[in-house]
Amino acid sequence: MLNPGAEDGRRGPNAAPAHKLTEEEKREIIEISTSPEFRDKSPHQIVPTLADRGRYVASEASFYRVLKAHSLLAHRGRSKPRNAKRPKGYEATKPRQLFSWDITYLKTNILGRYYFLYMFIDVFSRKIVGAEVHDCESPEHSSRLLQWICNAEKIDKQQLSVHADNGGPMKGATMLATMQKLGVMPSFSRPSVKDDNPFSEALFKTMKYCPQFPSKPFVSLENAQEWVAKFVLWYNEEHLHSAISFTTPSSRHAGTDEVVLQKREEVYRKARENNSQRWSGKTRSWEKIAAVRLNWLKDDESSAKQINIRSVS
Repeated sequence: MLNPGAEDGRRGPNAAPAHKLTEEEKREIIEISTSPEFRDKSPHQIVPTLADRGRYVASEASFYRVLKAHSLLAHRGRSKPRNAKRPKGYEATKPRQLFSWDITYLKTNILGRYYFLYMFIDVFSRKIVGAEVHDCESPEHSSRLLQWICNAEKIDKQQLSVHADNGGPMKGATMLATMQKLGVMPSFSRPSVKDDNPFSEALFKTMKYCPQFPSKPFVSLENAQEWVAKFVLWYNEEHLHSAISFTTPSSRHAGTDEVVLQKREEVYRKARENNSQRWSGKTRSWEKIAAVRLNWLKDDESSAKQINIRSVS
């Protein structure tokens, strides 16, 4: 019979590994790594250099283990360590406060050639507010699309923030000038950190893995734009999005999702009254998600959950 409080009775090996580094070898590794010649270099540079001189001390892995054990794995070099600050956190409590956008590739029937889909999404409602397909990446395309969206959505100055990656079309002079003219506040991800723009990444995944996505490449720009328009219509008007209580992005964007959720609550309440034995506790909650957060600090996750807020970092 198992005794949870008993000590582990297994015995490990009594003999030390034959290839274990000696204390003298460990000291040699530290002396080499902290010497004026090698103090700015990593073990991946030190070991080959020593080999070129006909000298072997230990492997790169051994160097790293010894340096780590002595807290010597801090940034090595005279240059400053890379410090990519986390982008500003945003909280959207209604539509037209925070947009996210990105560009994705669409295959064509010509090998090595792609079309580029520019797509903007409202973070609060998840509605696709603008999508265009072009044959190249250009700040001119993105700036024209943003201007059209702001006009269509009746965006006032200082009302909207737009989050994007660090690519050229996102940070080009034309795009930044357009945003300044429209009074739109720009926000950018950290370099090489895709998690900073999760809403657009999730949208592209939904698009490319949905059953409607073509199994064959697009034959023309018109063909690609036509399919994207059909997808946008389906996504906005029919798709029940899991992150917004399984309502459609268009209904949440227009505020009609509250009526839908209230009707669901009523259906569940009546079902429980008719057959109370089926529920041992409360019925499923169809409460509306009050706010959506982008790039929020993990320390704030618990407080966000208490007030029914969806947080994505």
